[in-house]
Amino acid sequence: MNKVLAFLIILCFGTGFCEAARSQKPRIIVLTDIENEPDDAMSFVRFLVYSNQWDVEGVVATTSVHQRRKTAKWRLLEILDAYEKVQPNLLKHEAGFPTADEIRAVTCEGRADYGMNAVGEGMDSDGSNLIINVLDKEDDRPVWVLVWGGPNCLAQALWKLNATRHKDEVDRIVGKLRVYAISDQDDSGPWIRNNFKNLFYIVSPGYHKFGGYHYATWSGIAGDDFHARFAGADSTIVKNPWLDEHIRSKGPLGKQYPFMKFLMEGDTPSFLCLIDNGLNNPERPDWGGWGGRYELYQPRTERWFLEPETRPIWTNAMDEVFGKDGCWHTSNHATIWRWREAFQNDFEARMDWTIKPYRKANHAPVIEIQGEKNIIAHIGDTIRLSAKASDPDKNTVNYTWFYYPEAGTFNISSARTGNPLKIVDADKAEAYFIVPKTERKGTMHIIVAATDNGIPALTRYDRLIIDVK
Repeated sequence: MNKVLAFLIILCFGTGFCEAARSQKPRIIVLTDIENEPDDAMSFVRFLVYSNQWDVEGVVATTSVHQRRKTAKWRLLEILDAYEKVQPNLLKHEAGFPTADEIRAVTCEGRADYGMNAVGEGMDSDGSNLIINVLDKEDDRPVWVLVWGGPNCLAQALWKLNATRHKDEVDRIVGKLRVYAISDQDDSGPWIRNNFKNLFYIVSPGYHKFGGYHYATWSGIAGDDFHARFAGADSTIVKNPWLDEHIRSKGPLGKQYPFMKFLMEGDTPSFLCLIDNGLNNPERPDWGGWGGRYELYQPRTERWFLEPETRPIWTNAMDEVFGKDGCWHTSNHATIWRWREAFQNDFEARMDWTIKPYRKANHAPVIEIQGEKNIIAHIGDTIRLSAKASDPDKNTVNYTWFYYPEAGTFNISSARTGNPLKIVDADKAEAYFIVPKTERKGTMHIIVAATDNGIPALTRYDRLIIDVK
């Protein structure tokens, strides 16, 4: 009887449920200069084990400053062959993982030429045509273009749209685009930003040979010893011994995860911000999340820029974070490495999903703040915090409430000098604090993190925003 009822529910409502779930997923196109070094392949492995969280609309093999005259679609297909072997097991843990054939069908190449050499009349490619076709779909959801190499495919698509469509239509299409670029890996990125002033563009501008990667936010993923050279994070969990044990050892897809040459997964921050973990809000890079925190402004010209920026972009911002070394650290890199343990554990668990049955793997808890998540308050008010967590594996869940000052506009002294915001019972489901006196009112972001005691321990979040009048 229960099976019949379940079948009828699925028959009547399943299509609607699936459509609702699909409508919440981001649409994604990846542009990758894979095979210029190992990190693109590393990032693609991680990307695939989260591929049920988004609609993969395209994967385009491109060129870059590191790989000027060739593309490597073959390597993407090689990794997809391994994904095909584990996709049925991933479905035992969560629904929605696309088949390898579905991703292969939207995998193609751009022109095998460098930067703006491949932009203009007669420079169309399978990659640029794919971007236009995706943007032309009757779908109101934003299209995220994750730029792991050079973006000249995107530049060509925009050039052609601008040359062949009415301005109002171009503006509408550009309004659907969201770009997260891993620095400037050819000269087409600055061209795009200069010619499409309203395009949503996340980037740490800079060219590799000028030292731009050193200053880029994305280097916080694993640049402790190489590009960014910073202290404070746990560097052991982004190095080859840890990756050997927790990633490469796990099945056919793990075997496709290459040995690290420079740093781990420099391109991964571009999609960490899109993972549905309760912390990330992709439309608000200034709120911070696993992919880092960025603010919207026109940066001054630095010596590592290819050319001056001519309009506001989403770019480097700083967080102050207490490091594993017992010291405070303030940098744009810290906006990513502060979450490192959580996102590395999450990746490890997903790799477990490729080879283990459900009961032998860990799955993230669910956390929900009780009551309104956007409230108005005044100086001296007592703010009562309440959250409820559950865990699909029946693990114990631990709570941590914390204030994220950089994500808001309320002004109190920094953590290093002694943050006056004291959250009482910050390790419990029920907590509270008193809004402190300050000379500048504004928004306060209070985060609750729920971490289970499974192996590896997994964390999910929720966010309360308080507008202090």
